[in-house]
Formats: sequence, structure tokens, C-alpha cells
Amino acid sequence: MARNAFSAITFVRTAVWVAALGMLVACGAGSINGPVSIAPGQQSNEDVTTVNGAVNVGDGAKIKGATTVNGSITLGSNVTAQAARTVNGAVKIGESTHVSGEVLTVNGEVTLAKSADVQGKVANVNGHIQLESAHVGGGIATVNGDIEVGSGSRVEGGIHVEASTFDSGRKVPRIVIGPGAVVQGTLKFDHEVKLYVSDTATIGPVEGATPEKFSGDQPPQ
Repeated sequence: MARNAFSAITFVRTAVWVAALGMLVACGAGSINGPVSIAPGQQSNEDVTTVNGAVNVGDGAKIKGATTVNGSITLGSNVTAQAARTVNGAVKIGESTHVSGEVLTVNGEVTLAKSADVQGKVANVNGHIQLESAHVGGGIATVNGDIEVGSGSRVEGGIHVEASTFDSGRKVPRIVIGPGAVVQGTLKFDHEVKLYVSDTATIGPVEGATPEKFSGDQPPQ
């Protein structure tokens, strides 16, 4: 398997790991049921965790990681974190926030704001993945989600849209590489996608799809 592949099995293992961690939470900035918040500017060497609830980290905070099972994760602007992981929920990475590890969700969208920097992988199974002039160092992966690598964004490690054993009635993912965006590494598609690439973008080799070039800010709907 290629290095940038992110299998559904890995997602399942991640989900189990997240659930186990949440159930065992007993100290630090953690909870079993309910949301957890970290104040702006707060610094913590512990994970911010819950099982059923959202995790919200204020602007300028520094944490070890953010984890929940059923709930969203929001990292404000200029946050420093090692990772953000959830099973059912969206993940929002704020402007100029730095994540040294991975950003994962199984069912939920992932949004990286302007100048956000994720050194690891950004991945989900179901849900939109959007970069707004952001950087991803470990590749982007999904099974059923749309991906938008917005204007000026940079992705290293390629893009992988993986095949699923549950193909019945599934929509065709829409993959957009915007103006001035750069994707280094292979763009690998294991099933049908609609791939749109700006005429000012730079991408690596493409497997499993035919790019459709577009001019302007957005491809045709």
C-alpha cells in the first residue's frame, strides 16, 4: 500500500482508540459527558478530552491534544496542539493554528482556516475537507468526502480517495484544487470522482481520474 494511503481499517482503529481514551478519562482537562473548553491563552501539557460533547480551545491556547467521540472540535486562532481527533463531529482549525500531528474525524467535515498548519495527515471517511490558504504536511485522505484545496494552499503527501465496500447509492466526490494551490505527491483515486484543477495550480501525478482544468476562482458547479 502506498505511503499516503489511509485505509478504512485505520479509521476503525482510530475510532476504537478514541472511545477507549474517552472512557478512561479521569484527570486533566477532561469530562465524560458534556463539552470541554480551554480559555484563550491557557497552556496545558495534557489532552483535552470528552466522550459526548464538543471540545473548544480558545485563541492562543497551547494544549497537548483534543479528543472526543461524539462532538465537534474547534481550535481557535494561533492555537498550538499535537493532534485533533473525533469520531462523529466536525473539526475546525483556526487561523494561524499549528497542529504538529494529525487531524482526524470519521463522520464530519474538516476546515483549515487561513495560514493554519497541520504537519500530519488530514483525513475523514464522510464529510467535506476544506483548506483556506492552509498547509497540510502529511497528505489528505477520505472515502466519501469532497475535498477543496483552496487558493494558495499547499499539501505535501498527496491526496487519496479510497474505495469503500459500501458503494451503493454513494455520491461522486468533488475534488477541487484551487488557484495557486500546490499538491505534492500522487493524487490517487480508487473510485470515481470529479477532479477540477485550476490552470494556475501545481499538482503531482494523478491515478484513477482525469483532471478538468478551470480558470477563475471556482470550477463550474
